[in-house]
Amino acid sequence: MKFILSTHNITLTKAIEDHILARTDKLEHLLPKAVEVRVIIEHDHTRGPETAFKCSFRLGVRGPDLYAEDVEADLYAAIDLVAKKLEQQIRKLHSKAKAEKHTDAAALKQKLRTKSE
Repeated sequence: MKFILSTHNITLTKAIEDHILARTDKLEHLLPKAVEVRVIIEHDHTRGPETAFKCSFRLGVRGPDLYAEDVEADLYAAIDLVAKKLEQQIRKLHSKAKAEKHTDAAALKQKLRTKSE
């Protein structure tokens, strides 16, 4: 998976980068077909201290990309919350695919049952 990290008004440290990589590895484990992930972290001095850090993830997959962003006072909290939002989107994607398979199988089973009667 291609990883793109960009920052704005933040000095990127090894700890921040490792934290982001740990979160993206978890996302990649949940969705191995992901092509790329773009992470943007920003620090806005003009906002209040409770919304100073903004983090956004864009997960490139087949079909529409998955996107989440969050604004928090703590950068690590923002990263964790964005990763959690993306995990929920991935789980929803899996649930929809699973439900579609079950619906198709049930329709085929019903068709075969009525055909044999």
